[in-house]
This record gives sequence, C-alpha cells and structure tokens, in this order.
Amino acid sequence: MLDSRLRRLTKRNNAITPVDQILLALQFYASGSFLRCVGDSKGVHKSTVCRAIHTVSKELAKLRPHFIFMPRNENERKATVNSFYNISRFPKVVGAIDCTHVYIQSPGGNNAEYYRNRKDSFSLNVQVVADANCYIKNIVARWPGGSHDSHIFDSSNIKGRMEDGEFGDTWLLGDRGYALRSFLLTPLANPTTAGEHLYNESHIRTRNVVERTFGCWKRRFPAIGSKLRVNLKYMQAIIVATAVLHNICRKMNEEQPPDLVDINEEIDIVHETGTNYEDSTRGELISSYFDRLADNHII
Repeated sequence: MLDSRLRRLTKRNNAITPVDQILLALQFYASGSFLRCVGDSKGVHKSTVCRAIHTVSKELAKLRPHFIFMPRNENERKATVNSFYNISRFPKVVGAIDCTHVYIQSPGGNNAEYYRNRKDSFSLNVQVVADANCYIKNIVARWPGGSHDSHIFDSSNIKGRMEDGEFGDTWLLGDRGYALRSFLLTPLANPTTAGEHLYNESHIRTRNVVERTFGCWKRRFPAIGSKLRVNLKYMQAIIVATAVLHNICRKMNEEQPPDLVDINEEIDIVHETGTNYEDSTRGELISSYFDRLADNHII
C-alpha cells in the first residue's frame, strides 16, 4: 500500500528503498529512541531517518479515512451500540471520548507556552473517540497541551456531527472534563439514589474503553507514550500515523500489549449547576432506565 507511493516520492540517486524507510519509521514509533540511535542501528545518518519518518508518517496519515472512521451506516452503528451495551448495559453509546497528552520537547518560539500543560510539561492534547473494542474511531491531534478538553471538543468536527444527528439517537460518554449535553453524557457529581449510583457505575465501566485504548496505543508505540523529540511540524502526522497502525493491529488481531492507563492525567472538571436532573436527557435516562435496573438489582 505504501511501497508504490514512497517509490514515487523518492527521486534521489542511491536513495534508501521504501521498505527501509518504513522500517526506520516503525523502529522509531516502536522505540521512541533519539533519531541518531535509530540511524546508528541501521547505518544511516540522522537526517535520513528524519526524512523517512516524516515521509512515511505523512503517507500513513493519508490512510486515515480508510482506518479511522465513525459508524458509516446503520449496521455499523447498531454493532457499535451493541458492543458498548455488552460492557455494562449502558444503552445507545456510539463512542467514548477523552483527551490524552502526548509529551513533546519544548517547541521554542513565541508560542511555546501554549504547549505547557497543567503539569508544567510541554505536550499536545489529543482527543480520541474509541469504540468498545479499543479501535480509534475519531482523532484530533493538533491542539497544544494548554488547551482544555471541552474547548477541543467544541471546536471539533465530531461535535457538529453529533449535533446534526448523523449517528441517530446515540450519545458519546465523556468524563467531567466535558460539559453535559444531550449527545454527550457525563457522570453525576453527587449521585444519591440507587439509580444514580448505577448510572455512574455503568458510565465509568463503559467509558473506560477509551482509557484502555490510550494505554494500548501508547504501549505499542512508545514514541508517543514517552516524549516526541522531533520538530513540531512533524508531530501531528506521527500521532495520526500511529493511530492508523494501532487500528490495523487491532484488525489483524495482533497481541494486545499490557494496559497502560493514564492514571496520572488530571481532569479539568467542568462544574455543573442545578440539580442532577437539570439535563432532561440524562435525567430521563436515569429515571426510565437505570432506576428500573436498580429496582431489579441488575448490573
């Protein structure tokens, strides 16, 4: 798939082959090593490694529409909803959403401080929607680490698609870093009734797939799990490229690396006002569904 494209892009005499370019990029993704170390292991110069990673990452990122996509038809939507339901009986879920920080070296320049996150480190804040099988279904990888999760979502294409009802009567599950919406359900801050507690428990269990997706993705590709030491202009392509490869690995049933959950990432909570039932969607779901499950001691 990449070979012919990389061959067309290679115009130098005695250039490294497309296969070698791919191997250099994969070694970088899988090790997170300095470019010089990757080059030394293959007997090529650091600049050659840099070009190979940049070229391969761009070409992999172009495959994004083929491997990273939300449900495209009714059958895919139903399959997604059923898979989420089977986790903890939470109905009508089309995706679990969250952000994770990919740490980077300081980009320098006048805008460097935009990339400093709440832990005083430099990063990109990457938004992902995952499905119940830990596939990455949507990704936004362009925001600096100082950006709030809810701001990234409000500026994203997936928000508009959910507002337009593209995926039918479904919703996303997010943590309390997101504002509660009719199409994005968050946990209750102070559950009191049995139904409310059951809602929170089911929500947490179901939404946990996005945390496990982050862990698997970063464990498989330590380049994004440790610190990216490349020029800022290459980072977005590298992140998306590894997301494409993650989904390919899932599709091919590659062995799952051990979970590496981002337990140290803080949630910048969006505080709610009013009662737990202020939002009619969440309130109706609890009263008509989770209260009944609680009465029947289900889940």
